[in-house]
Amino acid sequence: MEKLLLRPYYIVHNKEWYRVLSHAFIHADLIHLLVNMLVLLSFGLYLEEIFDHLKEIGVIKFPVLHFLTLYFGGIVISCLSTIRKYKDTIYYRGVGASGAVSAVVFINIFFNPLDNLYLFGVIPIPAVVFGAAYLIYSRYMSKKASDGINHSAHFAGAIFGFIYPLLIDPSLVSIFIKGLIG
Repeated sequence: MEKLLLRPYYIVHNKEWYRVLSHAFIHADLIHLLVNMLVLLSFGLYLEEIFDHLKEIGVIKFPVLHFLTLYFGGIVISCLSTIRKYKDTIYYRGVGASGAVSAVVFINIFFNPLDNLYLFGVIPIPAVVFGAAYLIYSRYMSKKASDGINHSAHFAGAIFGFIYPLLIDPSLVSIFIKGLIG
């Protein structure tokens, strides 16, 4: 496990670049893994439908390639600010795929901003409201840095997931706008 951790100091000073990806394939404990995989499954299945639809209407050609690009891009993008912030801190370490999972959640928010997401599995909240609250919370907790969770990875992954459709085709913003106005 030690060899796979996100260790910004080792990435920058020892050129252990593989850690940018490897950290996402290990988790702190079984609960951490199960939560990430449950969220990935829930939102990933729907994202497959979205990408298949984008293929049908001629916006993309290879849905699986886009899914992989989003997921692995989420891994990489989500740890860049952590690497920059902790590049000279030898003790910092991180694990998990939460940044990539956040990207998958937020691309779903982009395409369905008024769909309900269920806080704690029971409280319905419009996706765009949930997304805004999630970003505010992640930013706040990132600055506080007191709970051992890499909230900046959650924030960066979420932003990447939200803008990914615009990287595919900027005209997709019309889907978001239409979704907002009903």
